[in-house]
Amino acid sequence: MKQYVLFLFLIGLTLSTQAQIDSKKKSISIPAIENEKDSADVIPSKPIENETNIGLNRPKIAPKLELPKKEFSMFPEEEFGNPGELYTKQLDKNLENLKLNEKELALRNGSKVDQYFGDIKVNAKFVNIVYRDHGYVDGDVIQVRVNDDIIHARVFLMGGFTGFKLDLQKGFNKIDFIALNQGESGPNTAEFKVVDDKGIVVSHNQWNLATGVKATIIVVKE
Repeated sequence: MKQYVLFLFLIGLTLSTQAQIDSKKKSISIPAIENEKDSADVIPSKPIENETNIGLNRPKIAPKLELPKKEFSMFPEEEFGNPGELYTKQLDKNLENLKLNEKELALRNGSKVDQYFGDIKVNAKFVNIVYRDHGYVDGDVIQVRVNDDIIHARVFLMGGFTGFKLDLQKGFNKIDFIALNQGESGPNTAEFKVVDDKGIVVSHNQWNLATGVKATIIVVKE
């Protein structure tokens, strides 16, 4: 009998223990508590006004800069209006220092004085007078006169010799070459030859002329 009662007691104890464990596994529902104040009444946070509290410094504003009223120039404005004027004056000064003689100036700028190449005495019936541009062919043009009569009004000087045959009269035969321009590079430059009827060169020379200036030779028939 005692054993039967003990068995029932153990069964009851086991059932009681399982019930307590199951009750712990169940979740407990906590009802929400409404806030007495409305959410609209919540005061928003304000930005930090004092930057020093977070270790930041306010950047300093630079003072207003004044721009120069005139552009910078290496050339004094009171002396030169523009750099080109300075260059021109310096070039003129350098040319003065060169101290070119009259012949050198004529070669560079062209002679402004009529050129005379002397008298040529021949026993020929005629002569051939030929000429060409002895420098760069740049458009030099001449006029040819014989005894003040125009023989060729405009002759364009080429790189090769061109010319004309001149029947000589007794005595003086004056030939003038007049520079009508100075071409593109200047001055008017030419080389000429006078060849007698036997093919002998009796005169050979060159000129460098400014516009309007002439070169003259005289062929004397004996």
